[in-house]
Amino acid sequence: MKLATYSVEGMTTARVGVVQEDAIIDAGFNGTMIELIEDWDAQRDRLEQLSDGSNARPLSSVKLHAPIEKPAKTWAIGLNYADHIEESKMETPDKQIWFTKAQTSINPPYASILIAKGGAFVDYEAELVAIIGKRGKHIPASEAASYVFGYCVGNDVTERMWQHSGPQWSLGKSFDTHAPIGPWITTRDEIPDPHALDLTCTVNGELRQSSNTKHLVFDIWQQIEHLSGALTLEPGDVIFTGTPGGVGAAMDPRQFLKEGDVVRCDVEKLGYIEGSMVLEGQ
Repeated sequence: MKLATYSVEGMTTARVGVVQEDAIIDAGFNGTMIELIEDWDAQRDRLEQLSDGSNARPLSSVKLHAPIEKPAKTWAIGLNYADHIEESKMETPDKQIWFTKAQTSINPPYASILIAKGGAFVDYEAELVAIIGKRGKHIPASEAASYVFGYCVGNDVTERMWQHSGPQWSLGKSFDTHAPIGPWITTRDEIPDPHALDLTCTVNGELRQSSNTKHLVFDIWQQIEHLSGALTLEPGDVIFTGTPGGVGAAMDPRQFLKEGDVVRCDVEKLGYIEGSMVLEGQ
């Protein structure tokens, strides 16, 4: 099942819908995506029975929001593909490297992405994103799959100067709009193996990143085990699982994003997200 957060002109509050091919059907649920995930056991059968009828709208006629608009926690892992580690001229980590992204960095899947004042060294990072489905702590890797609700596409947009101005990356990763996710959540039952998905990133149609999630250094189950050893994971928490090689900062010469650039990130079976770069305040 594909679940989106959407609105149409005249709506005061975004709603949850079920995406079926080129249409979206309202879920008939008066709550957020996080609240739906929390109530999933009670809602799933009903939603699976929805069919294309009077409540269906063409997908092209709605505005898609970030599927999780205000996650309680967004975590992202660094240096988690061998080719990205090599291009970064760093050693393969023997321990997982994590940073957070601010709630205000969450951005809709097709919205503009800001080049901030004082932060012009902006880069792209296409990623598979996992969405947590139930509360848990000290989750063993062998059970981690059952804690995932579903998956979507993400772009871990990064301001490189701020990222490398100190040992902690979170500020450089947390500029407003720098975590577009979407276009919807595909529930985990449709993705039997999240470690076998092709992912790509293009800038103005030029292929920059191309890899497969089988190349993750620490797989998603190991990531969940590690994170939950420190904190309680909750429904709707967002996990960026790592980016492959091909980032602009590693090109010769370096290629940072500029006004008007269009960045598209695709993950097999999950769809794509795409955003145009705009200067803050314009």
